[in-house]
Amino acid sequence: MRIEQLEYIAAVTRFGSLRRASDELHVSQPALSEAVSKLERELGLPLLDRQRSGARISRPGRELLPAMIEVLDAVQRLKDSAGDQVSGARMVRAGTVNAGTPAILFPAAAEVRRELPGTAVEIVTTQSADIHQGLVEGGLDLGLVNVLPQDDVPQELRAIELLSGHPVVCCRVDSPLAVLEAVGTDDLARQPLIAMRAGYLMHRFIARLYDGEPPAPSYSTDGAEMGKLMVADGLGVTVLPDYSIDADPLVRAGVITHRPIVGDGTVVRLLLLHRRSGHTSAAVRALESAIIRRAEIYRQERADGQELRSIRAAP
Repeated sequence: MRIEQLEYIAAVTRFGSLRRASDELHVSQPALSEAVSKLERELGLPLLDRQRSGARISRPGRELLPAMIEVLDAVQRLKDSAGDQVSGARMVRAGTVNAGTPAILFPAAAEVRRELPGTAVEIVTTQSADIHQGLVEGGLDLGLVNVLPQDDVPQELRAIELLSGHPVVCCRVDSPLAVLEAVGTDDLARQPLIAMRAGYLMHRFIARLYDGEPPAPSYSTDGAEMGKLMVADGLGVTVLPDYSIDADPLVRAGVITHRPIVGDGTVVRLLLLHRRSGHTSAAVRALESAIIRRAEIYRQERADGQELRSIRAAP
């Protein structure tokens, strides 16, 4: 058994195919495949499920993955202790549903790059279920997801609450909804709706808001960032957590705004997730700490902004 064989398994798990793993590691695909096959023969277990669509870690491989990661992290710590600067290069992968991204994740990633210049941060935009799976299987290091009350987090994952807020209607500043103090469901239903696709939290929220019979969307998309861009372009309105909008550049530029929903007190929370078991690298810990710090700053900025608006609105 060789260290690079474990690295190959981790890379295939991370990137989802032998081809992408070989490209990232600068190893020929036949050489990588043969090394993995030799390790499978040595252990007597199939570590990968190979299909036309790509390679995924097998059930036996998933059970062994935490131990493999521990070995790789131990090797990394040894290299770091020896002062091997080349070994500092590492990819940290963070999955996000695109909530609080400009205010928290982007500046946190920049902090890590300044602190650990040899570290690359890959931001993967996907749905909560895929983030959960990626964290459990080791394909992701950290995840940011939105949750509604009573939503469960997999037992294998630990959650840290970053932000909490409420679903709001996101519209252009020149929309007829922008002149309202709060938007009723009837008002919302009369506007072209940009809905999040099934699998996103706001898709579930809209269904709950209309008791299982939501208005037909005019458009559907993936993630808050694309939804806000479509609103800014005048295609319609969308519903998002307020903390996904407040610090957006489009708000600062005076293009979009948001309004609360009449009679709705739903609380939505943004969570930072990571695996409970196994050692985490210095780069992952640095990104986690930076995300938590940025969330604290954002919470304070939102509180200050709300206080300022209250002062301005006072007679």
